[in-house]
Amino acid sequence: MLSFILSAKRLAKGLWRSFKRPQFISLFTTLFLIILSGTLFYKGTEGWYWLDAMYFAVVSLIPTGVETGLYPTTAYSKVFTMIYLIVGTGVMFIMLLMLGRSIVDFSLNEEEKEEVKKRMKK
Repeated sequence: MLSFILSAKRLAKGLWRSFKRPQFISLFTTLFLIILSGTLFYKGTEGWYWLDAMYFAVVSLIPTGVETGLYPTTAYSKVFTMIYLIVGTGVMFIMLLMLGRSIVDFSLNEEEKEEVKKRMKK
């Protein structure tokens, strides 16, 4: 439990630092709109409940193999899902990379930050 609390604290600080960067805000807004469009599409086309549609829209963009039990059934939904995944996965991946960078950068002390900068210049 302590590990979870410490990780959540580190994540919150990383998010705080990330939101200070204009690129992250732009990516976050884009990802929010992509997830919103996916949620609205699956709610309207597939007739899923709001929470199910949002869950599928978010989990399908995360680069893991989570089984949702939800599947697009119409040809129109399948085509939308292919395009949605191609666009959304890229945006999600870049946003997770930026967030991870903020968390790691936050965790390093000043000496380690200087060492990383030296290595990056080589």
